Amino acid sequence: MNNISIQIPSIPENIRIIESFIDNAKDRFHLSEDMYGNIMIAVTEAVNNAIKHGNAHNNKKNVYLSLHLDNNTLRFTIKDEGNGFDYRNLPDPTLPENLEKPSGRGIFLMKHLADEVVFREGGRLVELIFYIDS
Repeated sequence: MNNISIQIPSIPENIRIIESFIDNAKDRFHLSEDMYGNIMIAVTEAVNNAIKHGNAHNNKKNVYLSLHLDNNTLRFTIKDEGNGFDYRNLPDPTLPENLEKPSGRGIFLMKHLADEVVFREGGRLVELIFYIDS
């Protein structure tokens, strides 16, 4: 079976569950250390964003994480129950006026660590796609 899904309440401490989920994927799909590191950072960042921004720390709302392996493509889907956001107009965190801002780096990081980042459902769902070297 190459599909795995979990859901967690929007509590920051639940990131530990996500880390275990990724550890299991590393073992199951024999991921390289580099890919594992990229996935760990990108996926935990996406889940943190879903908890903090999407669900506004509302522990009655869930974050859904699924993993799908198809051929040499590993796809993580992260979905929240929030209102979405305008992912087309994000400030560039590398511009001088944004360097000191504490937020705004998450999506930038995801786009640099994943091979593809796709937003759907008005920003409530993000897909992080990684190509596995065969």
